[in-house]
Amino acid sequence: MLVNRLRRRLTLLYCAASVASGVVLLFIITTLSAGLPPSDVPAPEGVSVEPGHLPDSLLAQLKAYRSDILLLPGAALAIMAVLSLAVGWVIAGRILRPVRTMTGRLRQISARNVHERLAMTGPHDELKDLADTVDELLGRLETALDGHKRFVANAAHELRTPLTVEHALLEEPLATNATIERYQANFESLIAVNRARGRLLESLLTLAGSEHGQGRAEPVDLAGLAEQAVRDRAAELDRNGLRVKAMIRPATLLGDPALIGRLVANLCDNAVHYNVPGGVVEVATRRAADQALLVVTNTGPVVPPDEVDRLFEPFLRLRRVADDGHHGLGLSIVRAIAVAHGAALTAHAHPEGGLTVEIRFLATP
Repeated sequence: MLVNRLRRRLTLLYCAASVASGVVLLFIITTLSAGLPPSDVPAPEGVSVEPGHLPDSLLAQLKAYRSDILLLPGAALAIMAVLSLAVGWVIAGRILRPVRTMTGRLRQISARNVHERLAMTGPHDELKDLADTVDELLGRLETALDGHKRFVANAAHELRTPLTVEHALLEEPLATNATIERYQANFESLIAVNRARGRLLESLLTLAGSEHGQGRAEPVDLAGLAEQAVRDRAAELDRNGLRVKAMIRPATLLGDPALIGRLVANLCDNAVHYNVPGGVVEVATRRAADQALLVVTNTGPVVPPDEVDRLFEPFLRLRRVADDGHHGLGLSIVRAIAVAHGAALTAHAHPEGGLTVEIRFLATP
C-alpha cells in the first residue's frame, strides 16, 4: 500500500536524521577529547612527568579515559537509534493519517457518486490544500461527465430521427402499392435525409477532433478566411434579403487553417441562419496589439442574456426551424476550436435582438 510505504520511508528518514545528529555529536566529543593537553590529565602518585614525555602507564590511563568518554555516548546512540524508529513510526502515522483517510474516500468515489467530496477539515496546511485541490478536480470531472452524458443522449436522439424518417420513407410505398413517381419522390427524400445525417456525422467528428487540440500550427490569414466565408454565402444572403457589413482588416494568427476556417464558417452560418428577413450580418477582423480579433454580429430574435452560454452547448438551440438541416453543433464547434487555440471567446445578446460573438486569438509577431 502506498501510504504504508511512505510511512516506512518517513520512519527511516527520521531515524537516519537522529542517528546522523548523534554521530556528529560523538565526532565533536572525540575531537575535543583528542585536543586535551597532557597537563590536564592527573599523573599517578609517585610518578614524575617530564615536559613533552608521558610514561606508558599514563598513556594507558589516557586511552582508557578517552574510551570512557566514547563508551557511554555510543551506547546511548544505539539505544536512541532503536527509540527513534519507534517514535518515527508513530509520528509518520499521525502525519499520514489524513492521507490514509483521503485514499479511502477516493477509492469509494466512482462515476455513480462523483458528486461526493473529501471535505477535509483541520488546519490550513499542505494536506488541506491537497484535499481542496482534489475536491476541485472532482468538481471539474463531475461537470465533464454530466456534459458527456448529455452529449451522448442528444447525439443518439439526433441520429435516431433520420433513421425513423428513412424507415417511414422505405415502408410507405411498399404498404400503399405506390407508383414510380412516388418511389422517385421518396428516394429524393431519402437522399436529403442521408445528406443531413452525413453533415451531422461530419460535425460530430469535427467537434471531437477540435476538443483534442489543434493539429498543425502555421500562419493563418484570418481576414482572408472571413472574406471567403462572406463570398461563399452571397447567394444565401441575397435569398434571405440580408445585408452584409464587412469591416475586414489584416489579421494573422498561428493555428490550424482547416479548424480556423470551420470556425469562421460556422459563425457566419449561425449569423445568417438565425436572423430576420432584411436583417444585417456584420463580419469584422482586425489586429489589436498582440491579438487577432474576429467579430461576427447579426440581427435576429431576442436572446435572453442568461441563455447566451447555453448556445455554445452541443444540440442546444433556442429556436429551431423544421427540417433546417442544423443540429445545434455550430457554436459548440466554434467554442471547442477557440479553446484548442487558446483563444478568448465572448458573446453577448442585444436587447433589440441578435447576437455578437467576439474571438481573440494570439496574433503572429
